[in-house]
Amino acid sequence: MTGILSLTTYAPLVGVAAILILRAFAKAEDARTINAAKWIAFVTTLATLALSILLVARFDPANPGFQFVEEVAWFAGLNYRMGVDGISVLFVLLTAFLMPLCIAASWNSIENRVLEYLVAFLVLETLVIGVFCALDLVLFYIFFEFGLIPMFLIIGIWGGKNRVYAAFKFFLYTLLGSVLMLAAILAMIGISGTASIPELMAYDFAPALQTWLWLAFFASFAVKMPMWPVHTWLPDAHVEAPTAGSVILAGILLKMGGYGFLRFSLPMFPQASEFFTPLVFALSVIAIVYTSLVAFRQTDIKKLIAYSSVAHMGFVTMGIFAANGVGVQGAIFQMLSHGVISGALFLCVGVVYDRMHTREIAFYGGLVNRMPWYAATFMLFTMGNVGLPGTSGFVGEITTMVGVYEVSTWTAVVAATGVIFSAVYALTLYRRVVFGEITNPALADITDLDWREVAIFAPLIAATLYLGVYPAAVFDVTQASVDSLVATYRAAIGG
Repeated sequence: MTGILSLTTYAPLVGVAAILILRAFAKAEDARTINAAKWIAFVTTLATLALSILLVARFDPANPGFQFVEEVAWFAGLNYRMGVDGISVLFVLLTAFLMPLCIAASWNSIENRVLEYLVAFLVLETLVIGVFCALDLVLFYIFFEFGLIPMFLIIGIWGGKNRVYAAFKFFLYTLLGSVLMLAAILAMIGISGTASIPELMAYDFAPALQTWLWLAFFASFAVKMPMWPVHTWLPDAHVEAPTAGSVILAGILLKMGGYGFLRFSLPMFPQASEFFTPLVFALSVIAIVYTSLVAFRQTDIKKLIAYSSVAHMGFVTMGIFAANGVGVQGAIFQMLSHGVISGALFLCVGVVYDRMHTREIAFYGGLVNRMPWYAATFMLFTMGNVGLPGTSGFVGEITTMVGVYEVSTWTAVVAATGVIFSAVYALTLYRRVVFGEITNPALADITDLDWREVAIFAPLIAATLYLGVYPAAVFDVTQASVDSLVATYRAAIGG
């Protein structure tokens, strides 16, 4: 279907234009104007979701190559190239799936500069989808880096009391790593004479050069994941970001790092990837164990979930650099599953924060007595977060560990302890917040989920359970592209 990628990518900008026109003609940002802008943003994200569903429906999972390819000549040898394969197409769907839920979650919680807030989210959606669709290095870099700007504004303007510090820390960490990636991109284009990602995936860079290029890309993707020890920006960003900002940050932006490893590191720098695999394994297990222990000591619900995200991304990097079919499939599944479950957990935090305006664990307790539906919802996603069989979290973790076990037994064994640690901190959090008697008088009148919140959680619950009992929905789409990637990688390293 010609043009569907560009249509899906830039559809949110239609909503941006509509909101800007509304603002230009409205005399003031009164309640009617703000409400109209909210509906424009919501309908626009729903339309983008419909296009992404159509994209996946017309995707041929048996074809390992890029599909729906669009190419238009630009200038100076650069081209506008777009396309998706089995590795990227589901990330487009994940992005489009979470965005309408974020708009709905922000319906009542954002009270100042609402129109600008909605514009920031719609622009961010276009940029993130563009990252997963770009088949040109320069285009990829533009999407990848410009995505920093709306998230920087979302944290810095609509975040908590330390929002400016968190926003600049997020921006500087990610920008610093990306400067090295830009240098590598320019070197690759100069050496190969092309910016086409499919052509570069087939280009044979000298082994010594691969090492430097791999490190330059690693600097950017490791920060974006984020991997230990360059993860320290994430807890601050999550704590200060508004609820919907945390959902997008954990659900989508973190996945751009893992996607980068799959799209660039393994296929373009195979010898370097093999050489640095022990380093990645070591950093991954440290992230899994260390951040799980740190999570257990947190007093802020949001910060605890943020540290758990770092631990779960450790499973992703392990699976990717296991560089076998099971490991890579598991890593992709884990990223998709984490996008749903972590997003839902941050929304769960948002529910009680909107009512009580605090995220301190000690403030809560006994919520099951006043919020039974909330307690049940929070329990499901907590179980998914610790990898309970029947939820998508179990499938992602077990497949990555099986893949890693084939390559490095000690890595898989140490990583498995992270599953135990995650159960400890997650179930302890749930017990302290939900169970027991209400001892805080401020909670006496707290209300349960309303219809809007139920509507937000319903698709997340469905996705968590559906992928948990039918993981083939993902594996069938990704398998051909993953098999092709692994076969090419193995051939390049002589394995």
